[in-house]
Amino acid sequence: MTTRAAAPPSALGPDELERLLSWLKDQVAGNLDASLPPGYAREVAASEILAQVYSRTHLNLSDTKRDQILSRVMRDLFGLGPLQVLLEDPTVTEIMVNGPKSIYIERHGTLIPASAGFEKEEQLQAVIDRILLPLGLSASAENPLCETRLPDGSRVTVAVAPVAVSGPYLNIRKFMRERLTLENLVALATLTPGIAEFLRACVRARLNLLVSGGPAAGKTTLLNGLAGNVPEAERIIVVEEAAELYLVLPNVVRLEGRMAGPQGKGGISTASLLRGALRMRPDRIIVGEIRGEEALELLHAINMGHDGSLMTIQANTPAEALTRFETFAQTGGADLPTKVLRERLTSAVDVVIQLSRLRDGSRKLTSVCEVAGMEGDQVMVTELFKFLEEGRNAQGKVTGQLRATGRRPVFAGRLEEAGYRMPTVIGMSALDFRPPPSSSP
Repeated sequence: MTTRAAAPPSALGPDELERLLSWLKDQVAGNLDASLPPGYAREVAASEILAQVYSRTHLNLSDTKRDQILSRVMRDLFGLGPLQVLLEDPTVTEIMVNGPKSIYIERHGTLIPASAGFEKEEQLQAVIDRILLPLGLSASAENPLCETRLPDGSRVTVAVAPVAVSGPYLNIRKFMRERLTLENLVALATLTPGIAEFLRACVRARLNLLVSGGPAAGKTTLLNGLAGNVPEAERIIVVEEAAELYLVLPNVVRLEGRMAGPQGKGGISTASLLRGALRMRPDRIIVGEIRGEEALELLHAINMGHDGSLMTIQANTPAEALTRFETFAQTGGADLPTKVLRERLTSAVDVVIQLSRLRDGSRKLTSVCEVAGMEGDQVMVTELFKFLEEGRNAQGKVTGQLRATGRRPVFAGRLEEAGYRMPTVIGMSALDFRPPPSSSP
């Protein structure tokens, strides 16, 4: 193979690294067979050209430094440029690109600026095209908002002009393949051991659980931990607008919605998926997030006997969560008197679990409420557990205790039927569930 003649850099100093990288990328791009389709064969050919071109530089670098340079060139040509390192960092959960030189990441629940960045807007646009084009998508003035997924399942949102004022913008919410259990959440101090045991009992007793919380409060993570306690013999249908849950149970069907195309066609709503799920013999229905008309379909499904459902909703308090659920059901076309609709709601939700993101960025379960029924035309909510903030420790972390309110839930008998013993009187301490010796927790 004959490569283009060009003068390579004569030496490599700290200020010359970018010039070397640019030169190597130009050489590879100029000598790569344009007829090779995107994919493995094209990358192998590029790697061979890169190794040949690098050898012509006669740079006396260590093998480690050489590998770093070649890896960065391949990353820039076929990966996501400076974002690739962030994608490969397991501590980064979300990447927010506000422009070529403004990138933020979420790490351990805290937003921080990233040291990575693009040299110019064209490079950011090239990465966006690299994500969208293989999927037959493009971001343009006619289609300025795009949502899709990376091959690893990470969710991508792109915004370009005219909706992006200083764009293009790119957001990547990473798909975490590490399955967090309730035990993991106890270790992270999101839950206490007592409340983890309580929630496990609720799942086993087939109570309908609604996880509530604000943005990035950890709703999906807790939903995943709860779902892990569903018996393996049961068939689960998961319905999500964008797939984020990662379940390792054997009998799981995952259904994902789809946005409509530029002409407003081809969209598949979560409500449509729920209607289809009912014809797939579910033992349990899990809804990633209630955001619209699917609320009415979910009320119908649960009131038809699909107990043990798990779902999330974005709200700041348990009372707000139920109000939003009711509002979404009304927008879905519920032609029912308010009292009837609320009666169905109280039949469909047994427990509301509230998650909050505290001032220090930590995520905590801050309240557990029982939906106890109706009084007149009002939904009655009884708080069973409440997080009492005490202050901050020497590291600046919020401290406090999750305490029981002393009220015995109406569904206590269902928990005991599922094999869990409850104290007759619940004092001001975490519920201490003790499964009988013959059963596993």
